[in-house]
Amino acid sequence: MSITRYDPFRDLRILQDEVNRLFSSNFTRSYGDEGIARGAWMPGVDIYENKDQIVLEAELPGMNREDFELTVENNVLTLRGERRFEKRDESDNYHRVERAYGTFTRSFTLPQTVSSDRATADYKDGVLRVVLHKHEDVKARRIEIGGQSTEGRTPRTVVEAKTETSDVKGEAKKASGR
Repeated sequence: MSITRYDPFRDLRILQDEVNRLFSSNFTRSYGDEGIARGAWMPGVDIYENKDQIVLEAELPGMNREDFELTVENNVLTLRGERRFEKRDESDNYHRVERAYGTFTRSFTLPQTVSSDRATADYKDGVLRVVLHKHEDVKARRIEIGGQSTEGRTPRTVVEAKTETSDVKGEAKKASGR
């Protein structure tokens, strides 16, 4: 029997080798240096709001209007479609395809402050622009508080009340009162 020296980092090196083997074997099959990357993709989306509306802009380059659909159901806006890889000619010999192709689905929970009834959408130059108009919000109002102070006189204190709003992802933002 031979004497083996204890190596405290042996298990760590084995784990690193296993992780390296896992990533090198699986990713090179689908996303190799020379391979065609044709997986699921998500179009880029910008969402912003102003006092009257919430606007969603999605990049859908190279797509026709018939390649995607936009729906609103149960206060969820869903954009789904497919970007297809279309080979121009049988004699074309692609050396590299870096643009992503395939089906996509993006869903966004709408806040209670918007009305999907008056929503409008426009598709121009590869950008889909969806405008969601807000409901007429309850305006912030001032509430006067009466009562006696410790000095015996009745001061008038004004408290500003603000409404609760929510953002596009459905998370509530509570405005603080003064």
